[in-house]
Amino acid sequence: MSGAGPPPPPPACGPPWPAPLPLLLCGLGALLGWRWLRRRRARGLPPGPAPWPLVGNLGRALLPPCLRRPGWAGCGARAAGAGPAAPGPQVFLTRLARVYGNVFSFFLGHYLVVVLSDFHSVREALVQQAEVFSDRPRVPLISMVTKEKGVVFAHYGPIWRQQRKFSHSTLRHFGLGKLSLEPKIIEEFRYVKEEMQKHREEPFSPFPIVSNAVSNIICSLCFGQRFDYTNSEFKKMLGFMSRGLEICMNSQLLLVNIFPWLYYLPFGPFKELRQIEKDITSFLKQIIKDHQESLDGENPQDFIDMYLIHMEEERKNNSNSSFNEDYLFYIIGDLFIAGTDTTTNSLLWCLLYMSLNPDVQEKVHEEIERVIGPDRAPSLTDKAQMPYTEATIMEVQRLTAVVPLGIPHMTTEETVLQGYTIPKGTVVLPNLWSVHRDPAIWEKPDDFYPNRFLDDQGQLLKKETFIPFGIGKRVCMGEQLAKMELFLMFVSLMQSFVFALPEDSKKPILTGRFGLTLAPHPFNIITSKR
Repeated sequence: MSGAGPPPPPPACGPPWPAPLPLLLCGLGALLGWRWLRRRRARGLPPGPAPWPLVGNLGRALLPPCLRRPGWAGCGARAAGAGPAAPGPQVFLTRLARVYGNVFSFFLGHYLVVVLSDFHSVREALVQQAEVFSDRPRVPLISMVTKEKGVVFAHYGPIWRQQRKFSHSTLRHFGLGKLSLEPKIIEEFRYVKEEMQKHREEPFSPFPIVSNAVSNIICSLCFGQRFDYTNSEFKKMLGFMSRGLEICMNSQLLLVNIFPWLYYLPFGPFKELRQIEKDITSFLKQIIKDHQESLDGENPQDFIDMYLIHMEEERKNNSNSSFNEDYLFYIIGDLFIAGTDTTTNSLLWCLLYMSLNPDVQEKVHEEIERVIGPDRAPSLTDKAQMPYTEATIMEVQRLTAVVPLGIPHMTTEETVLQGYTIPKGTVVLPNLWSVHRDPAIWEKPDDFYPNRFLDDQGQLLKKETFIPFGIGKRVCMGEQLAKMELFLMFVSLMQSFVFALPEDSKKPILTGRFGLTLAPHPFNIITSKR
């Protein structure tokens, strides 16, 4: 053992293992970040849960439910009677409003987010202070996907006003809000009826049929064509669109707003979203290219033709015009995606609620029989004589709030809202789900009760607090089209069929699947001819 002995002492110039300096710096950075967030909370901001360093409150959402603090416990809890699925963020944020108030805040990384949970705060922000609250957030995930162009996500200002004004007037030219669009909607229903009749009285999913029909109405306005329901490319695009809207609210993808480089990771939802974006881009750009090659300047057939003609006129007169092929692509994307997904989900919710409430369905059938009869196609002119049917559609919209958190807004300057200081650059979420289920406004708000929209004489009541399309300067541009489609398609479906759930099916979860829009969980229905 002569060679053995104690190890030599470490050199005097340093420790025997790596210095803890990096750990100390990380700890110091975390502490400073935490103190900075706490100071921001103290400057008159709306109340809310305490944030974590670096990730803000997103970190709590990523924890297992058993480790969350009480204020965040509801995020992973099951909805009462809802089975194993967790409720979406619209339900979670509504619960937080009960703790912190109708105007509260949290942090997504270093971004301050303010949630408006009642009608009065939403109206004060989006209508009374519209110039301050009408911008869109400059956060990495939104910017990467939308390039801050188009109509839905573009920043509020002169360019947005030009593009929106042109888009709205062009859609009106092709029938938006006019009786001239009725034949296209009724014609599309013939394909819906044909597809549903193929199933006879066997259970089937209504999702692809309804999605194809609604998308084809948008396609006829924008692209001048409809697609056959068996078109594989069209079916793939609708699937990509639905999946893309769903995964955009994935908690891992939300981390892109804190660490933008995550967007380029070659796996998981990051890779999936980039591939979806690539495929939809290829589909839409090919359609634009086909229009450029076949354009007849004297005889425009659709929205793309009108935009291309206007773009050339602008180039001759204004070298700095915002009208260009790139902007056209993002506007077409807005119309195609938003115009399909929102109305599709609204109609699917209508079918689900009719299947769950046969007494209401029977009253709708009776009104259709009395006003229209079994054979004549419905018309928008029938609306005035069909208050119960209209009230039923509105009650479905109230309960489901298809865009439950609206499209995020952003403040352009510091302001005061409901007594709280809202800094410039704050992300603002109007929680329409909460507004439409506010017990201070709606009696028994969780019950399905169409009569709440009718007066004592059975006539339709217009309620200021009913805002499924939002309010203010960024109100949904497709509101008129959506109302037309909902009424004509719903009445056509009710005129032709009785809807029911299969006898052995479980009651569907009514909190929905949250993406940017709120879709029903998958369900099957059975149709029988009337």
